[in-house]
Amino acid sequence: MNREIRHEIFARLKKHIPEPTTELNYSSPFELLIAVILSAQATDKGVNKATEALFRDAPTPEKMLALKESGLKKYIKTIGLFNTKAKNIIKTCRILIEEHNSEVPEDRKSLEALPGVGRKTANVILNTAFGHPTIAVDTHIFRVSNRTRIAPGKTVLEVEKKLLKFVPEEYKQDAHHWLILHGRYTCVARKPRCGACVIEDLCEYKHKTSEQ
Repeated sequence: MNREIRHEIFARLKKHIPEPTTELNYSSPFELLIAVILSAQATDKGVNKATEALFRDAPTPEKMLALKESGLKKYIKTIGLFNTKAKNIIKTCRILIEEHNSEVPEDRKSLEALPGVGRKTANVILNTAFGHPTIAVDTHIFRVSNRTRIAPGKTVLEVEKKLLKFVPEEYKQDAHHWLILHGRYTCVARKPRCGACVIEDLCEYKHKTSEQ
């Protein structure tokens, strides 16, 4: 796959979804951080259902810390791994208050030092909350990158590095969301909907379907 084809792929994705964004509901960098921590091995829909009440009652690190683990669990008990996530979120709130003036830090090192925050979560925060041209590679992006051959790789980090290298600069800011949405609704895991795909003729996947 060459530069011209990659450019056309993202031009079409942009035309198809002009203003892509996360499907997680949030109104501040802090709320986005908590939502992304909760989203590990969970659906955005399930997270949004839980955070509706949580963010209404505890929209700041101080208010969430005041819930303590036991109180927080009552809000997020419908989400997978909620015990571990509650523990990490309470620790994260304390660190934000004590070390970052209750603000979500805008640098990777500080973000990845927060409990429950890895490289993928840090990339989401840097991109979606602060506008950095980072790309967080989740299962959807990993699959789409390898299937289409936009940025093939055997590991998440390898795919991330190739995407940062190959995605045209003008599309890098929104590439993360375009690829996630494409993988979530069109290039799905079991049977990709190639018949409904806007980049089907540019994709190098060898087992295309007529699925709409």
